Amino acid sequence: MSNTTTVKGKPRLSFWQIWNMSVGFLGIQMGFALQNGNASRILTDFGADVESLSWFWLVAPLTGMIVQPIIGYWSDRTWSKRLGRRRPFFLGGAIIACIALVLLPNADQFTSVFPALLVGAGFLMLMDASFNISMEPFRALVADNLPDDQSTKGFSIQTVLIGIGAVVGSFLPWILTNWFGVPNDLPNVKVQPNVIYAFYIGAVVFMIAILWTVFKTKEYSPQERIDMGIIPEEKVKEKLTIPKTMWILGVVQFFSWFGLFCMWVYTTTALREHTYGLESMDELKRLVATPEQSAAAMKQLKLSEDLGDWVGILFGIYNGISAIFAMLIPVIARKLGKARTHFVALLLGGIGLIITYFMPDKYTMIIPMLFIGIAWASILAMPYAMLSNVIPPARMGIFMGIFNFFITLPQIVSALFAGPIVTHVFGNNAIYALVLGGAMMVIASLITLTIKNEN
Repeated sequence: MSNTTTVKGKPRLSFWQIWNMSVGFLGIQMGFALQNGNASRILTDFGADVESLSWFWLVAPLTGMIVQPIIGYWSDRTWSKRLGRRRPFFLGGAIIACIALVLLPNADQFTSVFPALLVGAGFLMLMDASFNISMEPFRALVADNLPDDQSTKGFSIQTVLIGIGAVVGSFLPWILTNWFGVPNDLPNVKVQPNVIYAFYIGAVVFMIAILWTVFKTKEYSPQERIDMGIIPEEKVKEKLTIPKTMWILGVVQFFSWFGLFCMWVYTTTALREHTYGLESMDELKRLVATPEQSAAAMKQLKLSEDLGDWVGILFGIYNGISAIFAMLIPVIARKLGKARTHFVALLLGGIGLIITYFMPDKYTMIIPMLFIGIAWASILAMPYAMLSNVIPPARMGIFMGIFNFFITLPQIVSALFAGPIVTHVFGNNAIYALVLGGAMMVIASLITLTIKNEN
């Protein structure tokens, strides 16, 4: 009689195994941070006005809505002896993303046929597609490799690395100017050199981080998945049914990401025009070309570009707070429960967005970012920790891709309607878009309280 027993279930992983598995997200989020902090600025420099800004941001959610479910579906069905199940998609996406990061701030160099604004929007779409190709399998990889009792820890560590990457990416243009003297106020360029070089550095870090995960992470082979009891679930032809908890989390995500999208698109304009009372970028550049007003306009243009860099600092701060708070999430969730932890975090984030209206200068804008950082940490961890426990392990990729609909749809809605609302309802006062986003996040927090099955 054999003493050998079959051990089912995924083994627990060490802290550093989980860390290595998530390092690639540091590079992805650095790219996202550069995009979030500078895309509106770049598109404005290429000629976009405040009403059309949100329309250009449509490319991000539309691309994600198409790409992520497809990548999730195919990564569920992929196996390579060299690269495993999810890693081929990390690597392919990273290569395209690095090309897009280099091309976007140089869109004006490709204008022999199309306007710079249109070329820039095209490169923004390429960037978003590649980010989504790399990003979607990372959520599934954590759920693939970790047992249920480590899922919150896994997504929290992922959030820490997301925060680190976002801090570096957000601060980078400011660091290049203030530490290394790279210009950010040249009058006759479309995109300032500090932004261009920041995107180059982001491309390099993106690739290194993805390669780290590719070479440092093991994925379970089909035979190992059979031994763990996962493959038999894959053999059963079941109807793709979305659990009730996933629907509720989807609605929570809708309102949460609507608020975030408002912040990403309109913070730069709100800070320039509401907090400091500056003219639009187009108007400032027109005044610079007017001899009798050029001196004063140059000072305002310099201040406006400095504020653009400062938005990167603000976004870096909330991402830094998210990295710190993410380390506390597993402890808090054990005491309050996952749903209540998410409720508190979203409520604080909504309050943070609303109080941006009352901040008198760029320094006090740090205060709202502290609240928003707490919400961002929870948004990146808690929905996935709750979701991973209620969906079939064998179909993790496709379910995570479908769940992305609840992230992309609010961004599409915001992009379609926020611009006209800001123009025609708010009288071109972008600050009210941030207040609206805060109200949406408060609504999301209240819906979270209806979640009953968080495990």
